[in-house]
Amino acid sequence: MPPPRNATVTSGFAKLAERLLEAGKIDNAQYEAAVTQHNSFGGRIEEALLEVQAISEPELLKFLAAHYRTRFVSTEKLSKADIDRLTLDKVPRKFAEQHQIMPVLYDPDSQVLSVVTPDPDNVEPMRELQLVSQVKEIRAFVARPAAVKAALAKGYGGDIHAFGVLDRSAHEQFKSMLNVYERNLISDEEMARSLADTNTRERNLSGDALAKAPASKAAASTAASAESYLEVLNVLVSLLENSRNELRGHSGHVARIAKKLCERVGIAKVEVAAITAAAYLHDIGKMGAYHLTSLNVAEYEGHRVAAEKAYQTPKRLLESCGLADATLAAMESMYERYDGKGFPGAASGKDIPLGGRVLALADTYADLTQNPRNPFRKTLRPLEACEVLAKHKGTIFDPNLVDLFRLAMTGDDVRGRLLGDRHTALLVDPDPEETTVLELRLIQQGFIVKICRSAEQAAKLLESEGADVVVSEINLGGQDGFALLAEARKHEWGKELPWIVLTARQGRDDALRAYSLGVTDYISKPVNPDVLGPKLKQIVEQRLTKSGPRGVSGNLSEMALPDIVQVLWHGRKTGSLRIRTKNDTGEIHFVDGNIWNALWGRLRGEEAFYVMLTIAEGDFALSPAFRAPTRVVEPSPEQLLLEGMRRMDEGQKG
Repeated sequence: MPPPRNATVTSGFAKLAERLLEAGKIDNAQYEAAVTQHNSFGGRIEEALLEVQAISEPELLKFLAAHYRTRFVSTEKLSKADIDRLTLDKVPRKFAEQHQIMPVLYDPDSQVLSVVTPDPDNVEPMRELQLVSQVKEIRAFVARPAAVKAALAKGYGGDIHAFGVLDRSAHEQFKSMLNVYERNLISDEEMARSLADTNTRERNLSGDALAKAPASKAAASTAASAESYLEVLNVLVSLLENSRNELRGHSGHVARIAKKLCERVGIAKVEVAAITAAAYLHDIGKMGAYHLTSLNVAEYEGHRVAAEKAYQTPKRLLESCGLADATLAAMESMYERYDGKGFPGAASGKDIPLGGRVLALADTYADLTQNPRNPFRKTLRPLEACEVLAKHKGTIFDPNLVDLFRLAMTGDDVRGRLLGDRHTALLVDPDPEETTVLELRLIQQGFIVKICRSAEQAAKLLESEGADVVVSEINLGGQDGFALLAEARKHEWGKELPWIVLTARQGRDDALRAYSLGVTDYISKPVNPDVLGPKLKQIVEQRLTKSGPRGVSGNLSEMALPDIVQVLWHGRKTGSLRIRTKNDTGEIHFVDGNIWNALWGRLRGEEAFYVMLTIAEGDFALSPAFRAPTRVVEPSPEQLLLEGMRRMDEGQKG
């Protein structure tokens, strides 16, 4: 059976798809979908075949095992393999990663080393490995490329979550979330028609239409990328929302969350862009008395009635723009419920478009963490918001997405705090247009941004919540920026606070007065946000270098202890990590990321560390000023984590 004429094979790997086609394992449409996916996004053809669901993993591995005349190892089995240090040491890490060869078993008696690889017939690396490992025989089994890569990350890198999206249970969950094969794959004929139409030339990206907004003749000649298209949406929607008070910047926040979740799931870039666009546009025309999130609509009759009237408003307003089908589907289905009790179609489970399920989560989470008028009448911390979402797993929200969402959101928040790279910038300016673009850029550069429109509002916020740096206009109406700065310098919280004057006033006297009050810098508008952001970060970090880093605290439900250890290790952090449960307390001492000592009850050193790894509930606090007196623990954090995980596995088996 010859391959379809409109499918282009770009690498030797794609010959596998031809063999599957010839063997009747896949049909022409599946072949074309896989090769299109492969040509668009690169990587291995095996992953493209699985991505578009042309064939299941067991069937693919059986076919490969027969072809290579060996046995196969499934992702599930590889993820659960308990590989000892002796086996790992037989294959140098660089060699293993370079050739994608994962050692899984070594028999000292027979001196046979068993390895798993996507290419068991690759003779030269096997010969070289036999010399390097000094074994009598290499037995090579075949596995999925992504599974081998995950095994390498877990075995050598200590990444205990490497198989998070690849083991069988997770894979089945993701298959229930996605229907990748239903993506709009464009044939040669469709592409030709698209290229003939100058109004749609730049709207088809990697086989799907991100957006089909009509353009003028002048604009039609400009190549607009997905990134620039989304950036335009970001700016325009943010300007529209300037008058929304507590919900200022809400849609941009939802878009960033939705994009992060989509990328974590691992869907195609085109679909990520389409769902991100829906997140920017989901509230267009719905900015009334009620904020219509999936949670609010499910819990309150008034919100539901309002949403039933308004859910199609974004689609109607943007009808002439010809948005992508995935964008429209996400906006229209965001009020569906996982249990089938939503609207407009009473769809349930995987029948709800992925974009709608993602948007429901992202919109609700943003409301809970940013809007003080949410159902709890206060802004919630990331962990608290995720706990609210978890209460509605399987009813309002997709339970699989909720679990992944919690990991993505709370993990990133805690990681940023532990590494000290999330700084808070306060922008004080009465003009929304002046702050919008700057706010967006600072957020993209990793800042937490707060906005105040008056000196009085800024003073209250600084006293109650604080900030790492202030960027203030002088003209604030009523009390001016000079008075605000002078007041701040009277208080302990404001004596050393970095302060940037960013003003439209040009007078020399203003600059002299500002410097006399102790400003860090005086800048005239307009300013390039891409330059100001790094400058603010440098100013904050210089201050922290002088005053010393701040402590960080949290709960182990936000991030598990093994993950915290990895963050501090890779971040080369120094300090004391204190663990507290209902009954006991302990400490782990870090120096440049290495563990020097651990204390738990009467235990010291490695044994104390291994016991603490098993703690699932409790609080943690990092004191960066602490300096460990002596080194008691010699193994690297990687070795300690691997040994700790091995002991935990043995304990569970016992």
